[in-house]
Amino acid sequence: VRNILVENAGGPAILDEYKEHGKLTDSARRHLVNIVVAHITDKEGRVPSKETKTRCAFGIVTLFPSLKDPYSRTGYEHFYDPKSNQGYISWRLKTVSRQSKHHGGHHSKKDARSSGTSDSEGSGGPTAYGETCNHLELQLEGDQCKEAISFMNYCAEKDLIFEKMKATFKHRQFLIHDAAKSNTVLLVFPRFLDTKGLILQDFDVQFGTETASRLLEQWDSLKPKIIAEARTLTSTLHLTNLLSDAQGNSQDEGSDWQEWDSDMSSILLLAYLMPPSPGGRNKSTKISIREAMDHIVQFHKACRSLTEHINKSEGLQPHLLAVGSAKNIIHDFYIVLDGKLLPC
Repeated sequence: VRNILVENAGGPAILDEYKEHGKLTDSARRHLVNIVVAHITDKEGRVPSKETKTRCAFGIVTLFPSLKDPYSRTGYEHFYDPKSNQGYISWRLKTVSRQSKHHGGHHSKKDARSSGTSDSEGSGGPTAYGETCNHLELQLEGDQCKEAISFMNYCAEKDLIFEKMKATFKHRQFLIHDAAKSNTVLLVFPRFLDTKGLILQDFDVQFGTETASRLLEQWDSLKPKIIAEARTLTSTLHLTNLLSDAQGNSQDEGSDWQEWDSDMSSILLLAYLMPPSPGGRNKSTKISIREAMDHIVQFHKACRSLTEHINKSEGLQPHLLAVGSAKNIIHDFYIVLDGKLLPC
C-alpha cells in the first residue's frame, strides 16, 4: 500500500497527513481507497480477486493503525470483509464499475480516482426521500452515505455520531417510508439504541427547530387550559386523582394511587379530552381510558432490570417507558419499539 501511494498523485500527501496528525480525515481516507482501487483495477480489471482485496485492506490498517477497527476480528473488515464482500473497497469498485458502464465501458485511472463527491451522482445505493427533506443540505448519498453508516457503528466520539446521523437523515427517511425496508432502520442505524439525543435531533431536522420546540415553549400556557377542560368532565376516581396530580396537589400518605408529576399528569389528561375513535363496521376491542394510558407511557422502577419490562411487553405498538424511583421522580425516558429500548 505504501508503494501504491508513493507512486500515485495525492498519495504522498496522505502519508504526510498521517505522519503529522496520526490519523486521516474522512476525505483523505476516501482518497486513499480511491487510489488503492484505481491501482488494483489497472492490474486486474474491474473484478479483482478476493485475495487482492483482502491483502489491500490488511495493508491499509497495517500502514495506518488508527484506521483499524478494534471491535472486529481482524481489524480491516470495514475496508473489505471477504465473507460478505462488503466494505469501502467493494463499494468503490461498484462505483467504478457503474461509471465505466456509463461512459461506454471505457475505464481509466482518471475515472477510478474521481472524487468522493461525484461518486454519489447517479450511483444508486442510498438515496434521498426527497418529499420529506428537500430543505436539507449536506446530505450524504451513495458510497459516502455507506461509509458514514459503517463509520458510526465503530465510532466512540459522540459529536461525530451526531454529525454523521444528521448527514444520513435523508437515507433514514428513505428506509422509513419503504414498506419493505422500514423494519431495518435499527439494524442500519444501531446507534439509536445507545446514544441519547439522536431521536430529538431527527425530530429537529425533520420539522425545523422552531416547530420542534413549539410545544415546550407554549406548554406553560397550554397546561392550565388542559386542566380547565378536564375539570368540566364527569368525575371518576381516576380522573380526580389525575387532576389533583396535574394541579400539583400531593395525595394522602398511604393512598394506593401512585402519582405522576404535574406535567406528565397534564399530558395524560388529554386521553380523557380526545374523542373516541369510530368503531367502524368491524367491532374493534374497546379499552378503558386508563388502559389507553398504558399505550402512551408505562412506569418502570429504576432498581429493576429493563430487560424485565421488554420480556413482558406485548403487542407492536411503541410506547414510552419512564424509569425512575417513583412515578413523580423520573430519571430517564425510553421508547420501546420492536422489543428494543431507544433512549430519549
